[in-house]
Amino acid sequence: MDMVAKLSSRQKAIAGLTVATALIHIVLGIMSGGTFLIIFLLNGLGYLGLLAALYFLPQFAAQRSMVRWALLAFTAVTFILYFAFNASNPWNPMGLVDKAIELILIILLWQEK
Repeated sequence: MDMVAKLSSRQKAIAGLTVATALIHIVLGIMSGGTFLIIFLLNGLGYLGLLAALYFLPQFAAQRSMVRWALLAFTAVTFILYFAFNASNPWNPMGLVDKAIELILIILLWQEK
């Protein structure tokens, strides 16, 4: 709790949005099964791992800027691949909510110092 209290409002928003998109991907993976189970679970775990490295693991403090860029790139690739894989019908409500979360996350990560 002490570490969370030290986060700025923007950092708390980044953490919340990252957890939200991670949970969406994990739930979608469990619901879809098959190959998508693995892809979505790994995506969700990737978000959580990068978030942990960004704010909660002191071992990464010296590389915080690099981790932030990695999370931004990870989010951007996920955002783009959604539209690449769903080009024929990108209007899934859950997908669009998640893309809105990711777009806001990208903007906040870009603004973060």
